[in-house]
Amino acid sequence: MEKPTIVSAEEWEQARDELLKAEKEVTRAQDALAARRRRLPMVKFADGYAFDTPSGTKTLLDLFEGRGQLVVYQFMDNGPDHYCPGCTWLTNNVPVGGLAGLAERGVTWVTVSNMPLAQIEAYKARMGWTPPFVSSHGTSFADDCGAGRGFMLSVFLRDGEDVYRTYNTTSRGVDRLVFANSIFDLTPYGRQEDWEDSPPGWPQRPTYG
Repeated sequence: MEKPTIVSAEEWEQARDELLKAEKEVTRAQDALAARRRRLPMVKFADGYAFDTPSGTKTLLDLFEGRGQLVVYQFMDNGPDHYCPGCTWLTNNVPVGGLAGLAERGVTWVTVSNMPLAQIEAYKARMGWTPPFVSSHGTSFADDCGAGRGFMLSVFLRDGEDVYRTYNTTSRGVDRLVFANSIFDLTPYGRQEDWEDSPPGWPQRPTYG
């Protein structure tokens, strides 16, 4: 396995300072994007869905749990006994303590899937997951969000009894939320996935291999 080039402390400091400039540029760009997100308009969203939950049927408004903002991750339904590795990876990285911190700031997180609730509950138990899951099985929620049979993250805001959609993202937009991926991106060998731009000799494998 190849390794990074060994240099003097002075050379390392110079290289690190050059990278830091690029990192600061990205940070400022991310701040500017976040500011644009805060200025997005919103659209009225229906609340006629009947989500199946461990504590009974709930509406989209119910999923807010009395808070003002709701973040929904839509976990793919790949059929009985087949589970999306990407959705599984993301869910493995959802921190329970982090969800409590969101709740303190008025944000509720919930994972929704078109899988039947019994299938969801069995997989949750197998994986040892504790974040909230509900089933949208039999509803048009996934299609109305634009997720269809895929995965998506959506943000909702409520104004009294009215629910509005303010943001959504998928693909690499969801990837940025994964804790482990963010740490891997700081390490010499990165995520070790075959799409990454890594030096020759660096370990790499298929993304979900």
